[in-house]
Amino acid sequence: MAYERHARKRKHSAIGRVWLFSLLLSLPALICFAVFFFERSISLSMALALAGILLLYLALTGSALVDGLVRPMQTLANVISSLREGDYSFRARGAGVADAMGELAAEVNALADLLQKQRVRSLEATALLARILEVMHAPLFAFDRENLLQLVNDAGLKLLGLPYARCFGRSARELGLDELLALPDQVIYSFPSKPGMRWLLRKAVFRQDGVPHTLLLLADVSLPLREEEQIAWKRLIRVLGHELSNSLAPIKSIAGSLLERMDAVEGDEGTLRDFRRGLGVVESRAEALHRFVQSYRQLAQLPPPKFRPVPIGPLLERVVLLEQRIPVELDPGPPAMLSADPDQLEQMFINLLANAVDASLANGAKPVRATWRVQDTSVMVAIEDRGMGIANADNLFVPFYTTKPTGSGVGLALAQQVARAHGGEVQLKNREDGPGARATVTLPLAEPISA
Repeated sequence: MAYERHARKRKHSAIGRVWLFSLLLSLPALICFAVFFFERSISLSMALALAGILLLYLALTGSALVDGLVRPMQTLANVISSLREGDYSFRARGAGVADAMGELAAEVNALADLLQKQRVRSLEATALLARILEVMHAPLFAFDRENLLQLVNDAGLKLLGLPYARCFGRSARELGLDELLALPDQVIYSFPSKPGMRWLLRKAVFRQDGVPHTLLLLADVSLPLREEEQIAWKRLIRVLGHELSNSLAPIKSIAGSLLERMDAVEGDEGTLRDFRRGLGVVESRAEALHRFVQSYRQLAQLPPPKFRPVPIGPLLERVVLLEQRIPVELDPGPPAMLSADPDQLEQMFINLLANAVDASLANGAKPVRATWRVQDTSVMVAIEDRGMGIANADNLFVPFYTTKPTGSGVGLALAQQVARAHGGEVQLKNREDGPGARATVTLPLAEPISA
């Protein structure tokens, strides 16, 4: 049945209909010729000649009709076929003729122009999108409904630490992003492998080829959150310092005055001795608390750094010479110039080196080593000790927190504040090659190092 329908379509094609209509138009002339032939009794040779001329005329007229009607339609079909295949360079002829075929050709050409403009705009939009994704600092991922990665930018590849060939088409579980897909929009997330960084997750759904996709965008909010935390700590320290200082000063003064007047008081010697001891304890503890509060005020009153060129080598040499409790090994690195406040940097390195020496002394006076290296546009200073290591790394840089019996919890917080004021960061981790910890300070270079 399908073959018969196809045969009927071929039988009644456009060219066949043109020839059929040409024959029907010529049929009256053929009938007239036949009547004239029988009534006039002309010779056979003359009849054949006239019939041949008539058939030739019929063939020429039919061919002209076919060429005038069917060929333009075939041209239009070829143009439309080219448009369907994405080639917009072909145009139909005869678009300026004021007839139905000319109007059809003009409309097809207008459609080709429109599609060509839309394709150019699409290519430009795609190129712009690719450029935006390339320069974006925020990692971006797109997954299909099977949770397979279909799109990732350079920042996303850097976050994953994998090349594009090993990421595209991989599942979210294989890439370690399945937890992100399960989280709601606008939540703060921290990768276990990058505990110091916090990301704001933006999540959206879009469709491509009718299939739903999930778009993930991660915005690094570590710095804004750290700044908000610093502002909150400064406000808290300022308020506590003010209130405690106002209370401790009169307590210390009253305790001292009472202690001086104890010599003029008569009574039982044991009772007077207890009074003197108690007033002495009150006075000494008030003085100690006052010093304690003043040390915290350093965090809230740290002035802005005064930047100037500072070579890292001589600065570390001065800091190492200040530590005399145990020898400190200084392993020099390449020349590096910083734009920094040397006084604040020295205080930061003094605090870090003092912590390293304290840890090494607590573990049997093991050596302490300091070194630096240049990486890209930053210099990384490392101070290593051979202590017992870090037991609780979550609260290291939190003010008021300390693991030392006589510590104030200011040193590391102050060092982190100084580093961030210079555009850097302090990290403290346990060593992988043995016992102890390593403090790493990352600071931006002032200028590239010439070879």
